[in-house]
Amino acid sequence: MRTTWNGSLSFGLVSIPVGLAPATKPAARQSDVSFRLLHRECSTPIKQKRWCPTHDREVTQDEIVRGFEVAKGQFVIVEDADLEAIERSDDSRSIEITRFVPAGDVDPIYFDRTYFLVPAATTAQRRPYVLLLEAMQQTGMAALGRFVRAGRESLCLVRAKGDALALETLFLAEDVYSQAEIAEAVEGTAVKKPELDLARQVIESLAADFDPAELQSAYRRDLRALLEAKLRGEEIVAPEPAVEAPVIDLMEALKASVAAAKRRGREDEPAAPSKRRSRAARS
Repeated sequence: MRTTWNGSLSFGLVSIPVGLAPATKPAARQSDVSFRLLHRECSTPIKQKRWCPTHDREVTQDEIVRGFEVAKGQFVIVEDADLEAIERSDDSRSIEITRFVPAGDVDPIYFDRTYFLVPAATTAQRRPYVLLLEAMQQTGMAALGRFVRAGRESLCLVRAKGDALALETLFLAEDVYSQAEIAEAVEGTAVKKPELDLARQVIESLAADFDPAELQSAYRRDLRALLEAKLRGEEIVAPEPAVEAPVIDLMEALKASVAAAKRRGREDEPAAPSKRRSRAARS
């Protein structure tokens, strides 16, 4: 597996050689089809220019500086040297574990990007990796830590993922919105027991094991089909506008959902052998 960073994972006096490999593809946060902006008249790709409206001219890269807007139209200029001065100069190339926490206590809302921690090549160097992995699996714990990459510090969570260690870079607490407003809104809302019973029936009827292979994008599939159709010169027909669902009573909606789930369950069941076929089998 190709790694983008190599160093060690350390806690206490233990140091484990590891590499950092992205767990998702570069296009994971967008469609696998990218578009260029073209001039409709001649299909020429459009070039973006850096334009100064005050001097009414295009500016070059060496004329551009960073600015932080403190008020409308007022900026603090930040030079490259200013940023370099506060960058961490840590060259230890180590992921420092600060504490272990129950893995279930860390809400996934704090997860930013996922990486695999790749063990070293030799068997002797892999033993501490496997030791930590199995210990975390048995205890259900995950490791909070931090590391420096390209001069920038990242907070992270190391967790067991199957037979591998995964590293999640974390958002800061101040980067995540509070859900207090939602909690306050639902606090005074009560549901009736019959409604709750029906809702549980709907959930149970749709319950199944998680299968990553089912994570398919209908949009990506349709986009590829659209591009292939356009290449063949076919006319694209716009779909019919969606019809808004009528507003119905909550209990009626739950009952209808349960009935529909039961019908799907009967359709998925294998057909029972006929009486004639059963008699023939016995004879």
